[in-house]
Amino acid sequence: MDLNKVRAIDVHVHAEVSCHDPEDPVMGKFFDAASAYFKAPRERPKMPEIIELYRETNIAFCLFTVDAESGMGAKRVSNYEVAELANRNDDICIPFASIDPHKGKYGAREALDLIENHGVRGFKFHGIAQNAHPADPVGYPIYEVINEYKLPAIFHTGHSGMGTGMRGGGGLRLKYGEPMLVDDVAVDFPDMKIILAHPSWPWVDQSLSMALHKDNVFIDLSGWSPKYFPEAVIRYANTQLKHKVLFGSDFPLIHPDKWIAAAKEVGFRDEVMPGIMKDNAARVLGLA
Repeated sequence: MDLNKVRAIDVHVHAEVSCHDPEDPVMGKFFDAASAYFKAPRERPKMPEIIELYRETNIAFCLFTVDAESGMGAKRVSNYEVAELANRNDDICIPFASIDPHKGKYGAREALDLIENHGVRGFKFHGIAQNAHPADPVGYPIYEVINEYKLPAIFHTGHSGMGTGMRGGGGLRLKYGEPMLVDDVAVDFPDMKIILAHPSWPWVDQSLSMALHKDNVFIDLSGWSPKYFPEAVIRYANTQLKHKVLFGSDFPLIHPDKWIAAAKEVGFRDEVMPGIMKDNAARVLGLA
């Protein structure tokens, strides 16, 4: 990937449907609720469509699914399918993977294979959807592999559009989105670069504190339009955390161009925008 040829790096893009398999009916119910919450289109684009959109917008991006087979009982999109498509479009697309922490040692085998043989450059965990405390030792064998290769791992934090408005929240527990639950992981795996996804509401200050305190903790700004960011997020992004904050959209729920347009209006300083939009992510991803 030639960084000089892209204008930004979006570290948070979802591959929610397979090119080969039909949409899982369990996930379909959650897609309906999330689309209503985000006021986003219901139809989920397939991966080739996502790649084409990002190529047209000249934005590189990290692509991943969410493996929540234990927590939600929904069939995942294959990590190998994601990696294959990303590697065929490596001028613009960076393959990430997601492995349910409950898969433990067997999941660690998959993580190792994906890294060594399929070019995966990072991982995504979603404690709420996976019904897993981020620091539950069951997931540690997977973290050990990521730590060994010094790769980044994105952890969902804060509220979740998944399950919002559904009966009982669709059975999903928001407590697993508290950022401080990831603090033990940051301590126990200091070579794993941890990206706390989203502004982490209603625990915003926790993520800011962790990014200040831990050299291996970063924040992505996905999942919210910047016009709704708490003031503290803008302030720290402009000052003490200017090297720790990363652009992310949460596509397909938020279009990257809409995120970028909103970001230009909320008070980010001109001198920090290059870092937020591309340079910080390039360092975390090992591209620079």
